[in-house]
Amino acid sequence: MKHYRHIFFDLDRTLWDFDAAAEVAFERIYDQYHLKDLGIPNAHEFHMVYHPLNEKLWELYRADQITKDDLNRTRFLKPLEHYGIHDVALADHLSEDYVYWSPRIVRLVPGTMELLEYLKPKYHLHLITNGFEEVQHTKLSGSGMEPFFETLTVSEEVGVKKPNPEIFHYALRKAGATPEESLMIGDEMAVDIDGARAAGIDQIFFNPSGQPTEGECTYEVKTLQEITSIL
Repeated sequence: MKHYRHIFFDLDRTLWDFDAAAEVAFERIYDQYHLKDLGIPNAHEFHMVYHPLNEKLWELYRADQITKDDLNRTRFLKPLEHYGIHDVALADHLSEDYVYWSPRIVRLVPGTMELLEYLKPKYHLHLITNGFEEVQHTKLSGSGMEPFFETLTVSEEVGVKKPNPEIFHYALRKAGATPEESLMIGDEMAVDIDGARAAGIDQIFFNPSGQPTEGECTYEVKTLQEITSIL
């Protein structure tokens, strides 16, 4: 088996349970802004309307077709309009409070801390994320994960986003690592895995759903625990 020295992780939906934290954040903003009075039945339904719209906006953001400000405003404006609510100010408030709460509601993917404790004595650990810089730092500091990582590379500081190979090259330089001694772990084939492969880095595709996905990867696992049989 290849000898790795540097392990690079994606954060959201790989270590940080993004969807579980978001669900709780939606409950908070739903109650805070009395959205039931505006005709939105419950927080879960509002989140289910929001989710696919937000995913499409993130695809546009990764492709540099919209800005961070566009994403933050539109991702709540569109779900509100789904219910016939045309209120830009409310959309802005929801976005601000969601960005505040979601990284402070600590929800980790099962096995995260156990895996980091297992890997830390053996490897140099790093993070590469497309998330917003201030949000990702909050997640790390509040969750107890921060001490495990030597470097954090955020797309905002690089000027390009995964899957662009340049963000991986930047992260390698920051870590003092080479592609040959590095491994990338992430949950998105088209973003984490394809990008790492284009940069010459081996990959572990974290695929908890087990759904068939187009693309090639060095390894594939359904649980974080399985990674200990590879590393």
